[in-house]
Amino acid sequence: MLNILLSAETTDVEQEITEVISDTLGEELVENVSGLNKFLQEIWEGFLSKLPTIIFAIIILIVGIFLSKLVVKLMGKAMDKSKLDLTINHFIKSMVKIILYVVLITVILTLLGVPTTSIITVIGTAGVAVGLALQNSLSNLAGGFLILIAKPFKVGSYIAVNGVEGTVTSINILYTKLMTIDNKAIYIPNGMASNAVLTNVTEADLRRVDNVFSISYDDDYRKACAAIEKALGRCPKILTDTPHKPFIRMCAHSASSIDIAVRVWCSTSDYWDVYFDVIEFIRAEFIEQGIEIPYQQLDVHMKEN
Repeated sequence: MLNILLSAETTDVEQEITEVISDTLGEELVENVSGLNKFLQEIWEGFLSKLPTIIFAIIILIVGIFLSKLVVKLMGKAMDKSKLDLTINHFIKSMVKIILYVVLITVILTLLGVPTTSIITVIGTAGVAVGLALQNSLSNLAGGFLILIAKPFKVGSYIAVNGVEGTVTSINILYTKLMTIDNKAIYIPNGMASNAVLTNVTEADLRRVDNVFSISYDDDYRKACAAIEKALGRCPKILTDTPHKPFIRMCAHSASSIDIAVRVWCSTSDYWDVYFDVIEFIRAEFIEQGIEIPYQQLDVHMKEN
């Protein structure tokens, strides 16, 4: 009985408060406040009803990211053990990673109640918009495929393109990474690398080392050639077989010297060792044989009046 009386009194108090607010603020404001409360209540109830689905979607997202990384890692290990080219290896791993994340996002949106047709429409529209906004990136993507198909270079190649050169360390979807001799990283867009004139320095197993040495007009040319041949014999990395026999011939009569062209062959990996050895050994032999290495000089004749 007491509870009934208290409930009745509470109801009377609420009615009195409502009437006071209505008299003070007006009926229209009260209706707006009531509508806002109802709207917030509906949002809260909808959130509570979707809460299990949201939690499940978050769990799927976390598990999906973990599984995607695991799949890429396992695939990478499998391809590393195979004889697959490193260039294709890195490219496939990048593509698989992107595809897995796109599939994961699609699954999450489907779980949250987004219609599949809407997702496909959004992806298609976004693809067109992104394609128009990222034309250069799409060109780089196409360039990456061209590099994989034509294989003008691969990971480990030393290339020169667009005024820069270095060793290729990775070929990704959009760019190729080079490391220079002084250990600087250079990123070249694949579109540029596939369309530009490119020099692959290390594609062949052998390279030719070209040098030019000058002697004085007063020196014996045959003696100089013999000295050069003797110096080349001290370079163990120079090839001496018939197709790659060292070439020593006069190549020019310069203003103050006779120029001798020296061309030798070596393994590509030994290029710089041979290049510097040839210069050092020939200079030392010239000094030992008393052969003058000329330098530019100017003779001045003074006439007395």
